[in-house]
Parts: sequence; C-alpha cells; structure tokens
Amino acid sequence: MTSVRLDLTDLPEALTGALPDWLPGQRWFAGKDRPVLGVRTRRLTVLRAADPALVLAVVEVDQGGEPERYQLLLGARPELPDWLETHRICDSSGWGCYDAAHDPELAGELLGLIAADREVEDLRFTPEPGVELSTGLRGRPVGVEQSNTSLVYGSQYILKLFRKLVPGENRDLTLHRVLAAAGCAHIAPPLGSISAPDGTLGMLQSFVEGAADGWAMATASVRDLMAEADLHADEVGGDFAGEARRLGHAVAEVHADLRRAAETRLATPGELTALVAAMHRRLDGMLESVPELAEHAEALRKAFDAAVAAGEPIEVQHVHADLHLGQCLRTPTGWVLIDFEGEPAAPAAERARLRSPLRDVAGMLRSFDYAAHQRLVGHSDDHQLTVRALEWAQRNRTAFCAGYAEVAGDPREHAELLRALELDKAVYEVAYEHANRPEWLPIPLSSIARITSGEEPS
Repeated sequence: MTSVRLDLTDLPEALTGALPDWLPGQRWFAGKDRPVLGVRTRRLTVLRAADPALVLAVVEVDQGGEPERYQLLLGARPELPDWLETHRICDSSGWGCYDAAHDPELAGELLGLIAADREVEDLRFTPEPGVELSTGLRGRPVGVEQSNTSLVYGSQYILKLFRKLVPGENRDLTLHRVLAAAGCAHIAPPLGSISAPDGTLGMLQSFVEGAADGWAMATASVRDLMAEADLHADEVGGDFAGEARRLGHAVAEVHADLRRAAETRLATPGELTALVAAMHRRLDGMLESVPELAEHAEALRKAFDAAVAAGEPIEVQHVHADLHLGQCLRTPTGWVLIDFEGEPAAPAAERARLRSPLRDVAGMLRSFDYAAHQRLVGHSDDHQLTVRALEWAQRNRTAFCAGYAEVAGDPREHAELLRALELDKAVYEVAYEHANRPEWLPIPLSSIARITSGEEPS
C-alpha cells in the first residue's frame, strides 16, 4: 500500500471509452442483445482514496430507447497484480481500474461501512435496527448469479449488489423487511443496506450456510431416475417428491405471511382484462420470430381467455414473482426462498404490481418441468427418457401442489387461471430459449403442446 491517492479527473472519460466493450461481457448486464451506443458516468463516490482505492460508480447506458443505470464497484491501484489483470476495466491517471467485487480486501470495506452505520457523501451504509455486525471479514463473489453480484463474508453474511438500478427502494429489500417483521421462517433475514437518495444499491443478509440449491437437488433426482432402467420415480433412492411437498408448504407459508403483513385485495375486472391482454401481447411478440409457436397460437389464446371467462374472484397480493427451483435453498431446518426482486426483465412498475399467488405456483410447475426435461436436450427422440421425465415432473408437480394445499387453498382448484399463467410463463421461456439457447427450445414448446391438449393437468 502506498500513500498515493486516486485522482478522479480522468476517470469518467476512461469509463466512457472502455465500458461499451466491457459491459456486454458481464453476466449481470441485461443488454447483451443490443449494441451499447454510449455510456455516461452519473456518480463517482470515493469510499477509499488510498491504494488500493475503492469507488462506487453509477453509469447510464444508452442502447436506444430509455437509458438504463448500472452500478459498478471500481477498485484502483497504481500497479495491478496478476490475479486482478483479468478484471481490469480501464486505466485512469496512471491507475489501473478493475471490478472490485473480485478484490477481497475492498469487498471487506463495504461490510465495514455498513457495520459502522456510515454516510459517505449522500450514500448511506446502514445496519438494520438492532443488528450488530462483525467486521474485518474479507468478501468473495458468488459465481452463479445472473443479474446481480453477491459477496460472501466468511460463513456469516452475504451482500447483494444490485447491478441494474431502479428508482426507489428495491423490492427485494422491501419484501425481506416485511417478511422479517412477520417472523417468516423461510427467508434469510436482512441485516443492512446501501442506499442512495434515488434507490437501493445493496442488501446485506445472513448467509445460509450448508444450504443446497433446489435446482441442483431436483436435477440430481432426475439423473438418478434416468439411470434406473426398471424403477419408477417413487422407487428410486433420490426421489424428490417429499422435498417438493415440503417446498410447496414453505411457499404457501411465505404467501400467507405476505398476505397478513402487506396489502391484499380482490383483483378488479379491469386488472384481469389487462392480465390476459398482456398474455396475448407476449404471444403476439413471439409468433413472428418463432414460427414453431404458430401451431399452438389458437389453443394458447383460448386458454388465456378462459382465465377471465371463469369469472371467479381472484385475490392479489405481494408474491415472489420470479419463483423457480434456483430461488429455493434447502437448509438443515427447511426451505428458504431468495431473490424477491421480481422478473429481471420486467419494468419496476410491473414488478411492484400485486399478483395472484398462483403466479408463483405456475413458476414452480414450470421449473419442475424444466428440471425433468433438461437431460433430454439433444435426446428428444429417446422415448424411454421422455416417459421417465414426464413421470418425474408430474409426481413432483403434484407433490408441490399438495404441500401448498396444506397451508392455503389447493391451487389446482383454480385450474383455468393456473393453466393460463403456466402457459404464459412457457411462452416467456420460448422467447428466452430462442434468443439464448435454441437447443433448449423443445422444452417449453413440448410443454405448451401437452398443456393445451389436456395431456398434462395443472
């Protein structure tokens, strides 16, 4: 470490030149499908000026249409060691600037600022009321995230840095606070936050040590079934149905806690009409680019319209809104749900909207279907594997709904709405796979065919 201090004078220009090429290579950058037309620096807040320096930056990215804001955590050193060279972003005034999420020492600075309840310029680093945090811990990034960056501190804390920023308090922080106040047993409690006057930059939580990822557990169960030539899903040692039932129970308890602690009401007729109209618009947007969807269009529209035609009252509330097996962690004591931010691609106003809890149920049903069929990618003509995948999916879908019904009403009693929501999610999956993983496209397309033909009950 030297006594030299970082000079920010040239940094905005350096970032403007480097970021159009650097951003598309980051997993969390949402605009990979469009060229970066320009970048403007909106914030440079020095959190540590001496070598190694730490700067929290907010940049505005122009890709046509409304510019989007992203958070960068910049480290800077006069000389970058070899282990940081791969994370270099640009050079400025003789300093090498890099992604500080990969610097354990600088990541630890953020935890120290939250623990000290510090204010730096107009940024607030704040522990939750009554929380006392350990300090001196170094941070390391979690390597599996897509839309944000999380730093783990020992076995105690995890700090999520929100990369794509939205105005106001982030929904993830809001709902975690609501659920913590309600005594919810199925979340990692919030411990602190980083905020600016116009929004949330980070959320600190308890780290769930020893947790198993729900997707990994489910796909391991599918693998075990596929390896057995003669046994059914309920006869294989890795049967997941018991966990699926417990997970359904946990999701229903989270919904119940949100129902008690936050706003709940009946959807208006106009909201239901708007919901179905949005489903039709999503379908319309995909028909031209994915010709394989055309043969299902009429059946999809009938299913969407049936959700309103049923005429049943629909209760809406705050829900997870992007629930799948990858958002569920199995701990030694039960299931924990994470990432209440909502669908990453959805506008902030849409994420904040109250929804039917069946939206989350539909997301989980789709996730079970994906877990079952992902091993068929490239082997869709294998009849035996297909039969086993369908058996596993239906067994676990049924178990999840049964566990949910132990706490709340049985979601299968609202068949028309649940079917429409699942099909809408499948159309979204068609869009995603078409753009990112064309070889996976048969998974949502085959599901649409089964659901619309009545072969696969919700």
